[in-house]
Amino acid sequence: MNLIKTTLLLFACSAIFISCSKSDEEPSSKARLIFKFKFDPTQVRLNNIGQASTIPAGNAAQSPTFNLMSSHYIELAPNALTQLGAGTVLFHAAETTTGGANAIDFSKNKAVGNGEEFFSMPLKDIKPGSYEWLRVSLAYQNYDIAIKAKNPLDQSTTISATGTLASFIGFNTYINSFTIKNTSMTVNANKAQGFWAFEVLGKNFSGDAAKTTVVNPISSTSPIPAGSCVVTGAFNNKLTITGNETKDIVIEVSLSTNNSFEWKEVIADGSFQPDAGETVQDMGVRGMIPTVK
Repeated sequence: MNLIKTTLLLFACSAIFISCSKSDEEPSSKARLIFKFKFDPTQVRLNNIGQASTIPAGNAAQSPTFNLMSSHYIELAPNALTQLGAGTVLFHAAETTTGGANAIDFSKNKAVGNGEEFFSMPLKDIKPGSYEWLRVSLAYQNYDIAIKAKNPLDQSTTISATGTLASFIGFNTYINSFTIKNTSMTVNANKAQGFWAFEVLGKNFSGDAAKTTVVNPISSTSPIPAGSCVVTGAFNNKLTITGNETKDIVIEVSLSTNNSFEWKEVIADGSFQPDAGETVQDMGVRGMIPTVK
């Protein structure tokens, strides 16, 4: 009897061991592809076609301190000939016609901070293959910038202050209301790419940037529509998905914030002075490097 019990116990232990060993080798339904933003003010500053970019004469720029960023669209592209939409589309955020023309629904747009996850999905649900390029359509950014302004107590002097800018860079965005930092604005309308609102010293005002840089190094073979904000970047190494992954794959999406806030100077001192008539020229990020961690 003892021999039978011992045999059964050994068989049960062996079965458990085999089961555990097998599960470690099988694809996991919990393994995910995870995207996280990184905001890098030291990353190379690029123009629309991915070339190193300098600040035009008569303009000035600064590298903002980023608080939040949101995406509207994510696509994996196998190569530089893959046309927009012909790759593996992972995500397309909610849109609405409430404001008339089709637009991003800002009320359903998720914004996150530096190092935070902005999208994930099971690896088993992604088309297997090798991907050289990542496309991410950016929708909204919120960051702090330094300004100079006339001293409200002495108009002959200026003061330095930090303000917060809410910047809408998607192709078109329906905005009901939003909070900049401590103050809010109600819009209830569509706003085209480049709309911004700025809060400083408890007051806010808004306007439109002259342009928005959208970096696409493969524009000659795979262009994006004018007015969109589909930023394109090459993976540091090809992203290969087999469908048999057992562990998460994390993609760090590093965005160049190197002098990404640019304005037309009236007083040539390198300081943004909106009350002197200096106007926002560009608010686009200056490049994207997706890294497989």
